[in-house]
Amino acid sequence: MHAPLEFLQRHGYLILIAWVFTEQAGLPLPSVPLLLAAGALAGVGQLNLSICLFSVVLGAVAADTIWYELGRRKGIEVLQWLCRISLEPDSCVRRTEGVFEKHGARSLLFAKFVPGLNTVATPLAGIFHMRLPRFLLFDAVGSLLWGATFLGLGFTFSGQLEWVAQRAASLGSGLLVILVCSLALYILYKFLARQQFRRQLRIGRISVQELKDKIDAGEQLTIVDLRHTIDFEADPKIIPGAFRMDARVLQENADPLPLDRDVILYCT
Repeated sequence: MHAPLEFLQRHGYLILIAWVFTEQAGLPLPSVPLLLAAGALAGVGQLNLSICLFSVVLGAVAADTIWYELGRRKGIEVLQWLCRISLEPDSCVRRTEGVFEKHGARSLLFAKFVPGLNTVATPLAGIFHMRLPRFLLFDAVGSLLWGATFLGLGFTFSGQLEWVAQRAASLGSGLLVILVCSLALYILYKFLARQQFRRQLRIGRISVQELKDKIDAGEQLTIVDLRHTIDFEADPKIIPGAFRMDARVLQENADPLPLDRDVILYCT
């Protein structure tokens, strides 16, 4: 058997807990290939499928609970930080906030299957002070569905395990080169997409101090708070004199904005 599979066979349950925990904590270590391999090993009797599933759920819920607590204690700052470090464009948080707003705790049931939503759903639950038992229940069920799906796929196709291992062994160090290059290309693609998105949004900007000086000087300004409802409810303070408007309304029709004065838009 291929060496990595033998290593997984010997230390499978601890590896599953640690790897899933690390991925759900935020590091770019995809768990799906590992879950498929563990399911395949369970299919040939080398691992226990139930213990594998328990390990996956344990690792995922442990990491998710940390994000929940960060959201509960730090509030909207957690989402702002996530968006700054994300390789996705800056709309990542806003898109997934809409899903959470619509489905609430139920979004935890499918969050791990949706890129982006998996990142923000757990801190959002903390930001809105979802009761911990309710969070743990929905998050555990969602982790169970996610783990069972990919472990089950590996279990179902366990007959192909030896063939895959032999092909990987025949590639030798070439397999590592392919994996590293693929990861590098993926990160480059996401980085370029983010840069393009930011260029599209490049508009005139004003600093906080500059805005304060204009307000203190009595200038006629229209200040619009475009924050998502979730962001506003988490931190309801607004700039004096500002009024709220949904960004979707502004995209569809900018007529409500006056043309005889400077318009200041701000969001998260």
